[in-house]
Amino acid sequence: MTGPATGFGTLPLAPQTLANLTQLGYVQMTPIQAASLPVALLGKDLIAQAKTGSGKTAAFALALLANLNPRRFAVQAMVLCPTRELADQVTTEIRRLARAEENVKVVTLCGGVALRGQTASLEHGAHIVVGTPGRIMDHLERGNLALDALNTLVLDEADRMLDMGFFEDIVTVARQCPPERQTLLFSATYPDGIAKLAAQFMKSPQQITVASQHEEGKIVQRWYEVKNSDRLHTVSMLLDHFRPASTLAFCNTKQQCRDLVAVLQAQGFSAMALFGELEQRERDQVLVQFSNRSCSVLVATDVAARGLDIAQLEAVINVDVTPDSEIHIHRIGRTGRADAEGLVLNLASMDEMGFVGKIEQLQGRESDWRPLTELTPGTGEPLRPPMSTLQIVGGRKEKIRAGDVLGALTGDAGFAKEQVGKINVNEFSTYVAVDRRIAREAAHKLSTGRVKGKSVKVRLLDDVA
Repeated sequence: MTGPATGFGTLPLAPQTLANLTQLGYVQMTPIQAASLPVALLGKDLIAQAKTGSGKTAAFALALLANLNPRRFAVQAMVLCPTRELADQVTTEIRRLARAEENVKVVTLCGGVALRGQTASLEHGAHIVVGTPGRIMDHLERGNLALDALNTLVLDEADRMLDMGFFEDIVTVARQCPPERQTLLFSATYPDGIAKLAAQFMKSPQQITVASQHEEGKIVQRWYEVKNSDRLHTVSMLLDHFRPASTLAFCNTKQQCRDLVAVLQAQGFSAMALFGELEQRERDQVLVQFSNRSCSVLVATDVAARGLDIAQLEAVINVDVTPDSEIHIHRIGRTGRADAEGLVLNLASMDEMGFVGKIEQLQGRESDWRPLTELTPGTGEPLRPPMSTLQIVGGRKEKIRAGDVLGALTGDAGFAKEQVGKINVNEFSTYVAVDRRIAREAAHKLSTGRVKGKSVKVRLLDDVA
């Protein structure tokens, strides 16, 4: 489907957009970008099948930005996403790609956040809206969101939205968009519901499929046979043997997640759980700590991990085998991104062998089984994450920017830039990752110093013993 590597310069994009892409490090198009952008830029409707991490966000973002008139203060593009995390990532990416244009305003509309602030942002005039179907319907019903100027509708991870029961909501939202708009639908898998959606509101969409199999050799998969009673203990043996800096462990049930986290924490691993009923604030904290490398292992169910896109994920452990082989492909596709090697470690008991057979059929290859005896304990040093997270009370509402925090740490506090990691500024809180070895000192210096001329409250989120 995809030819030789192609540069963005072959596309009919504005010179300032191409210059910005170069600055952002976008050199060659990924297969999904090369296949979908020429079609999308012609204004055609599109159904594109591509897995998370394939560069699909830039594929639809560049198309909707090309259609945008920044001088017109009206919503001209809307992106529907399954989860708030994905919506936040899409918003960040669109903002980076829109830097070439003057003042393109992107507003995120998701649940778990007060409606009031979102309504105010819409009143100030937004060009692009990114959000979850439920919250977007809320704003449409309240009359906060006008779609008469909309020219591009994007459905991102449409299969996940269908899994989550959003079919009717998506149809309701689409019916309120102008009929002559362009619709771009992206999905990792192609369940029946997608064709049903397309039939309802797309105009003879062009279909594009980019190989859903992961490149041979990029992802190394190993299988280990376990007894159910040894399963959780085997996870710590795997972590001790392979010592990945960042691991996403999948369980089939919430209870299994809780049990595994308890076992790992008792053995001195830095592990956290992500499952459905976490409050949004707790969920945000867990994800911030995992993605900024302050937590080594994130244990999750498939539902909780939807829309999760973590850079530099070194290993995926399938603690339980999923009965759905498509979900297995989705789980393992989160590692081995870009040109990195990915490691997938699978545990299976005798009663799961039928599921393993389905996965082998889908992947078109036999599993590589290894004996548990090959797992040797590490150096005796516990596996600790390289970073720690400081939480600063105050965020966007207090006009705090990442640069202010970096300035405070590298200026008056006297730390090196290399000792400071990812900085996440949320509505009311700011999270900053710092080298674990300086965490206590950094917390102390920040709370006794100033950020943006003001003194701030700081707490250390994890134990750095």
